[in-house]
Amino acid sequence: MNTEGRVIFTKEMKRDYTILVPNMAEIHFELLARVLRQHGYNAELLRTNGREIVDEGLKYVHNDTCYPALLVIGQLINALNSGKYDPHKTALLITQTGGGCRASNYIHLLRKALVKAGCGYVPVISLNLSGLEKNPGFKFTPAMGMKFLSCLIYGDLIMLLKNQVKPYEINEGETDALVERWIAKLVRFFGQNKGYDYFSAKKIMPKITKDFAEIPVNKTEKIKVGIVGEIYVKYSPLANNHLEDFLISQGCEPNVPGLMGFVFFKTDNRLEDIKLYGGKKLKKLVMKAVMWYMMRVEACIEQAAKAYGNFVAPTPYKHLRELIEPVMGYGCKMGEGWLLTAEMMELIESGYGNIVCAQPFGCLPNHIVGKGMVRKLREIYPDSNIVPIDYDPGATRVNQENRIKLMLAVAKENACASDIKKFVS
Repeated sequence: MNTEGRVIFTKEMKRDYTILVPNMAEIHFELLARVLRQHGYNAELLRTNGREIVDEGLKYVHNDTCYPALLVIGQLINALNSGKYDPHKTALLITQTGGGCRASNYIHLLRKALVKAGCGYVPVISLNLSGLEKNPGFKFTPAMGMKFLSCLIYGDLIMLLKNQVKPYEINEGETDALVERWIAKLVRFFGQNKGYDYFSAKKIMPKITKDFAEIPVNKTEKIKVGIVGEIYVKYSPLANNHLEDFLISQGCEPNVPGLMGFVFFKTDNRLEDIKLYGGKKLKKLVMKAVMWYMMRVEACIEQAAKAYGNFVAPTPYKHLRELIEPVMGYGCKMGEGWLLTAEMMELIESGYGNIVCAQPFGCLPNHIVGKGMVRKLREIYPDSNIVPIDYDPGATRVNQENRIKLMLAVAKENACASDIKKFVS
């Protein structure tokens, strides 16, 4: 069925079509894909890697286009051409924000690429909260919405704990095994209509922390490194060449701010728009209610992270707003906007003053609020050690990793100088 120039995902398709989901934040998206399966969709999360994904994307997307778009489209078309799926029984799922970033246009780039690849008959499902596109065979229900939000909440906590335990684990692989066990356990809870309301989450999250705190570790001195950047490159191992694993292999403890901060930021932007330009009172009330609920959840995540062990808890969103106020206006909201700069400030304050800013070469907002703010942040935090790393089709992994190694060498020198200063004093 084709309408308005696009192939519709029908109710009949829901029964026997496989829905391919591009990967970003691995823990969060694995939970999301399993929730989709619970609701009757045969969803499969793509975990493919390698240069062939980039090469596939370059066939159908201009190399000046946003690198995340190139990778997402390359990964999806690579899957269609792999022989693993019947293209005539396959649909593709992609998010559509409706904002000023090119992420709003990924879906149109994907459809254009599918036609060029001879797969114009493959339906593309838009996952959005703005009513941009609708498909009879895909309904985003309130229950799904609550579960999706819970996936982000639990995903943030598990990712936070994993990164603070895995670099120190005595038994290799134990942390990853616990991550998988908790993903399976949470999905079971969801299947029983449990675990995704506020009160259930408040009880479950400390149990997650307790399990991670019980993993045997050897707390040696390691370099603490924060990761910020454009949202896809920041989280996706495909896009950032497995940056977290690389840092762990170099004797570091990585810290990646959670996805809930971005959800806060996008919700808060709606309120800021109303403040700056006016808007409906009902919309303002709804956004305020959403912010209130998320702040309660955020407090639960913080309490859970502090319940056992000596984990560094995430910084409240309210404090991020306070940090950025003297540096940048809240109206700076394209892409990651002021949030990216605030996350760097948060990481520095939390002891992760060595920061990798992962940015797609063609992402103008990211260059402004990321690379463009490094000098300002060094004025505020003289001991900060920030390195912007470009990720694009022409950038080699060796070059990226060598630049990170130089940053780590500086971090080691700074640590030695600090130790000497303490000893002398």
